[in-house]
Amino acid sequence: TLPLLLGALLWAPWRALHGAPLAELSGDQDFQLFLQKNLEFTRKIKGDVAALQRVVCDTFQLCKEEELLLVRQDLGIAQAPLEQCHSRTFQAEACFSQIRDGLRAYHGSLAAVLELLPGHTGLVETLQLDAANLSSNIQQQMEDLGLATVTYPTEGQGPLPAFSSRFHHQVGGFFILANFQRFLETAYRALRHLACL
Repeated sequence: TLPLLLGALLWAPWRALHGAPLAELSGDQDFQLFLQKNLEFTRKIKGDVAALQRVVCDTFQLCKEEELLLVRQDLGIAQAPLEQCHSRTFQAEACFSQIRDGLRAYHGSLAAVLELLPGHTGLVETLQLDAANLSSNIQQQMEDLGLATVTYPTEGQGPLPAFSSRFHHQVGGFFILANFQRFLETAYRALRHLACL
């Protein structure tokens, strides 16, 4: 599985949110500013991922996920989990921890996309930098709010998979970007949900 996100995460039971309850946090001006800035930032990253998806489509004619599902099974590329961001028992610290960990995982897996698209190094590296920055913004905000930062242990995290062929590498790059885009959409909805509380 892509080192990425890999694997099923082992869930630790969540401690209750320490510090201010979410209802109080939501009125906090600094917290609202953080949410607005990072909603914008997440939107920018989504746009960059979409641009790279168009490059993969134009360069390798890999455009439709449903046509590649069989190959995907061979590759074992997993989606970074974000179920804490839409569970009925939504807790800010659990969701933030998953967003932060997922961003770190995608930062690493984008190395496979970098190898695939040497002509677009600037865009891929910008995306890696943005993923790292958003991850550290979230970490910093969690610390500022006194939220417990929890790292979910991920299984199989390690070097990128050895793709057995150029085609598998191309399809792997396609799914890394497709998964990252879905991850960002969920993260965006979670941040927006917090901003509307």
